[in-house]
Amino acid sequence: MNAETRELRLPRMNEPAPAFEAKTTHGVKKLEDYKGQWLVLFSHPADFTPVCTTEFVAFAKAYPEFKKLNCELLGLSIDSVHSHIAWVRNIKEKFGVDIPFPIIEDLSMRVANAYGMIQPGASDTSAVRATFIIDDKGVLRAMVYYPMSNGRSVPEFLRLVEAMQTSGKKGVATPEGWKPGDKVIVPPPATVEAAEKRMSEGYECTDWYFCRKVA
Repeated sequence: MNAETRELRLPRMNEPAPAFEAKTTHGVKKLEDYKGQWLVLFSHPADFTPVCTTEFVAFAKAYPEFKKLNCELLGLSIDSVHSHIAWVRNIKEKFGVDIPFPIIEDLSMRVANAYGMIQPGASDTSAVRATFIIDDKGVLRAMVYYPMSNGRSVPEFLRLVEAMQTSGKKGVATPEGWKPGDKVIVPPPATVEAAEKRMSEGYECTDWYFCRKVA
């Protein structure tokens, strides 16, 4: 597959996430299996690598918190199911942590290519640290890429899922570093008339375009 073809297949935010059907450590999984739930799909370069191990341990420990948000986790690397199983067992033995979510076998790189997880500048045969957040309707809502050398912050993805769910339910935006309980940002007025009224609408306003409220 050349670079031009791969570029054309990159997913886009706010469009349906690329469909897939793949073998995993929990049997065959399809994207449609997660309809009605949010999904964090994340790739890692390889099994039995130190940085990836720290990430999987962190995702596993945070799994109950993702579940509270009606959000599932799904890992992926270009390794076999047997390699994944051996690695999961190793993590249990050496770190005392169970990995409760599936890991996709992607030896064909079909899923990795569909999601743009293969970055030629990093590697032609390993998936970079890519993370995709897909909502309960199968729409891709966020995607984040990390370099091979640096691990992700799992609490940030947990925070982001909750922030997006809050925005969707309440029609608001969330400021930098927002956490549950913090004030949210009211969408700015779209007309001169609305801007004139904004300061008297009961919000906490710094100016007509910057107003906050309790979520």
